[in-house]
Amino acid sequence: MKKEEKEDTAGIQAESLPSDNVITSRCRTLSSCSEGSEASDHFCTINERPVDEISLEFFYQPHTITLLTLSIIGLLYSAFTRSDSVREANLCSGFYCLVFFFLILSLLTFPNGPFTRPHPLIWRIVFGLSVIYFLCLLFAVYQNFEDVSETIYWLYPDLRHSKPSEKEYAVNCSDVTVARLWSHMDVFAVGHFLGWVMKALLVRHYGICWTISVMWEVSEMAFAHLLPNFAECWWDALLLDVILCNGLGIWLGMVIARKLEMRHYRWESIKDIDSTTGKIRRALMQFTPASWTHVRWLDPNSTYMRVLAVSILVIMWQLVELNSFFLKHIFVLEPSHPLCLYRLGLLSLISAPSIRQFYTYVTDTQCQRLGTQCWVFIAITFAELTVGIKFGNQTFKHTQMLYILYWLLVQMIAGILCVYLCAVVARRGREQKVLDRSHKRDISRRLAKDKEDQGKRNVREDRHSASPRKRVGANHPHGDHNDLISDVVGSNSSAALNGGSNVVAKQKGVVKLGASHDMNGGHRLPASVRRREHNVTSKRAV
Repeated sequence: MKKEEKEDTAGIQAESLPSDNVITSRCRTLSSCSEGSEASDHFCTINERPVDEISLEFFYQPHTITLLTLSIIGLLYSAFTRSDSVREANLCSGFYCLVFFFLILSLLTFPNGPFTRPHPLIWRIVFGLSVIYFLCLLFAVYQNFEDVSETIYWLYPDLRHSKPSEKEYAVNCSDVTVARLWSHMDVFAVGHFLGWVMKALLVRHYGICWTISVMWEVSEMAFAHLLPNFAECWWDALLLDVILCNGLGIWLGMVIARKLEMRHYRWESIKDIDSTTGKIRRALMQFTPASWTHVRWLDPNSTYMRVLAVSILVIMWQLVELNSFFLKHIFVLEPSHPLCLYRLGLLSLISAPSIRQFYTYVTDTQCQRLGTQCWVFIAITFAELTVGIKFGNQTFKHTQMLYILYWLLVQMIAGILCVYLCAVVARRGREQKVLDRSHKRDISRRLAKDKEDQGKRNVREDRHSASPRKRVGANHPHGDHNDLISDVVGSNSSAALNGGSNVVAKQKGVVKLGASHDMNGGHRLPASVRRREHNVTSKRAV
């Protein structure tokens, strides 16, 4: 992999783009990435990113004929060897076969999104699973509650006689002891911590993460009259949730993200590694990100549309979390039930490419379309919301609409305000950095100027000291230079450069004269020296 190039204006490219011929050869013909324009290239990097460097060609070559042959053989074997006497087994087998062939089509036709590790096929399967889940939600919308419940009971018969067992947290809130605080550190607290580590790694912005964390506590207070486990003591919500679990998770996730951003990624081909241990290590490193890009949700030059888009992200996050609790409550599912775990795992997988595509759409002006995985994720969110509202009439008939209106108002105002403040802080921080850099440049210029002036002075002094010295007595008609002790005539540097001053240096009886000459071609002495010479001559005459 090539060295990462970070771009602040776009902020989207996690790997350096390959050349045009590589994009043309690896983007499928029927893909939306093959339009040939610069905007399509930006969309291609997040919707169907090609693999930049391939070391093992076998795993990246098309095997469509082999896949088709194996699929048909498996279909024929399953159709003529199994027994079809049990209706439930027939329905289950037919559904599994439908899902299998849909995922095969996903491998062949669906985009892999913005990621290529560990392999693009993995992300195509994730996209295919998200589409299947979305289609199941659409099918459930047009059914009644009894039919949907019977379908779930058919898949999991143990749920037919299950009863809701919600744990209540708002009990005896005045009893605040260390033992009770420790008793609340259960598996859900660990889930909060690990969940916020992952959210911080995906969002990579302190302001947005803290806004989502605080707004979720507001959501719990607004819907506490519908979901009993939303009611919490103040110390549980403030200390354990916001500060301890969420805060530590956000901090740890941001620390990991910063460390990954500071690294330069250059991947070595597994063919070039000689040792077996190195090959195994390189194979395991294939399941790590190919690179890590610095994220700037709120650039100092952000417009109000970007602030609004980030506020929509905060509100959508609340809806996704609320859907989890309401669907679990309506269909009477335990948090540890496989349906809840499957849904949580699927949403966690599709949220990573969805957030990257949404970030690119918001921050990159060259990307004019929303990524397909993000589109499906938003559609799933509203489909779950529709299912919850339709089948939760027994729950929502107790809704206090005033609380819901307050919640919507607070979410909109607080979300936009917090994001706007983050943008203002980012802008002021950028301006302060600019001022600091300007101040440092001024200091550097002054120091350089002083150093240059000092160098010029040193050069002039060296030039003057290296000029030829002449004895006065050698050219003077009176001949005795030891009796002529001249005064030091100080001439400034500008006069010396103009050649208009005669320099006389006192150095052990030796007088250094300038370049001026008298009418007879001899050296012309300064007035002070001539007067002293006249006095000496007069004394000798006496």
